[in-house]
Amino acid sequence: MEEKGYLSLVLHAHLPFIRHPEYPDFLEEDWFFEAMVETYLPLLNVYENLTKEGVDFRITMSLTPPLCAMMSDELLISRFRHYLNQRIELSQKEIERTKNTEFAEVAQMYKNKFLRYQDLFENYYHGRILEGFKKFQDMGKLEIITCCATHGYLPLQVHRESVRAQIKIAVEDYKRHFGRGPRGIWLAECAYNPGDDKFLQEEGIRFFFMESHGVMHSVPRPKYGIYAPVYTPNGVAAFARDMESAQQVWSAESGYPGDPNYREFYRDLGYDLDYEYIKPYLHSDGVRRNIGMKYHKITGKVSLNQKQPYFPSQAREVAASHAGNFMFNRQKQIEYLSSVITDRKPLVVSMYDAELYGHWWYEGIEFLEYLFKKVYYDQKDIKLITPMEYLQKYPVNQVAQPSMSSWGDKGYHDVWLNSGNDWIYRHLIKAAQRMIEMANKFPNAEGVLRRALNQAARELVLMQSSDWAFLMTVGTAKEYSTKRTKDHIQRFIALYEMIMGNRIDEGYVYNLEQRDNIFPQINYEVYKS
Repeated sequence: MEEKGYLSLVLHAHLPFIRHPEYPDFLEEDWFFEAMVETYLPLLNVYENLTKEGVDFRITMSLTPPLCAMMSDELLISRFRHYLNQRIELSQKEIERTKNTEFAEVAQMYKNKFLRYQDLFENYYHGRILEGFKKFQDMGKLEIITCCATHGYLPLQVHRESVRAQIKIAVEDYKRHFGRGPRGIWLAECAYNPGDDKFLQEEGIRFFFMESHGVMHSVPRPKYGIYAPVYTPNGVAAFARDMESAQQVWSAESGYPGDPNYREFYRDLGYDLDYEYIKPYLHSDGVRRNIGMKYHKITGKVSLNQKQPYFPSQAREVAASHAGNFMFNRQKQIEYLSSVITDRKPLVVSMYDAELYGHWWYEGIEFLEYLFKKVYYDQKDIKLITPMEYLQKYPVNQVAQPSMSSWGDKGYHDVWLNSGNDWIYRHLIKAAQRMIEMANKFPNAEGVLRRALNQAARELVLMQSSDWAFLMTVGTAKEYSTKRTKDHIQRFIALYEMIMGNRIDEGYVYNLEQRDNIFPQINYEVYKS
């Protein structure tokens, strides 16, 4: 029996580039370490398990250039090893402390998981986690796509050279890590500006993703709605997000992650345990913080101190039933769509932030593993597919101009341009203008001048990261994101004045190369007009 339609699961894996060699430990680096142990290694563990069991699966993931840089950075990897070893040490102590208590099961779970992830990281991938992802891409199970170089928000880049640079730098970086060019891209925040597809097409990119209204408001209107891609005027395929499947997983209120048996995110051993006992696992400042080990379940709408003990075995059962429910809903959805779309098989594109799985929704990883197995073993209506495979099946698609849009709150640019962060843009635009000016003035620079120009390009793309504007809006890490933006602006200005004044301080350039060492192969000439 042939499938009635297709499901494409897409995970967007991204973190801003955070690396502080000037400090022995740095709080915001924990974002990366947490995601490694809660999302990225657990996902690879799922892929390993499925492959070992002979379950055929398909998934698409963006691994953004800043994330790839951190995953392959020796300093951060050595700090991650320390982080993971600390978790293993604490989890082994916790086995003893929780013996014969209601927390014994969850303590054992952490120990088993941490040891498994250490085994994967060291013995399977030899400390190079990107090798794990590349392995599954080479097997045809995983499609790794790229993103804008530093997750730059393209519609707010005034200069076309800046848009081109964000795309080209990312593509070159992808080739360095994965040995071939990317076929797809996740535009930062799914933010599309008509005309940007020209730069995608120039770099050989075949497809990208949009929020549903961006495709629905295309001109002309899309014949198949959001259940098939459209080709932009430059021939790049735009795939739209399916909101029905998104809500079931995203929503903390009506979605699966709010189930009372799932792990409570906001209650953590960093605050629960005796201070002297937990102190060795905190940062050097000794301030209590989340350490990623949590022993309580959501329970319901009760205060944190009334949360009940968490039982992993119960939560796993719920995750299995949620995976079954998700699959059933997709079967019904595709059954209906196939009755109205008769000249091709419909495609449902389910897009999520990767960190939702494991980090925010702890059981989301198990949900995915159950879903892959259920789709493989329990039904024949749906087939998992990557966007590239869909385009190979259906190379002819409607040509339409999608509308400007994003997947942010209200669907456009509000999150990244508002009264809380609008001050950054005069600096970002001026810096881009100056970068273009320098690239044209020194078209074939060599030696220290070339190094300074390349570093200026690095500082520019780092200040353009959409993460800083986002964090200023939502108010988390506002101080850090403001400081990072100002630091990159000031470093860029210093480099500009040195370059234009013909008085380059090689020591200053070297210091920045060591600190902001992303994109080792960056070429400032990408900014030439």
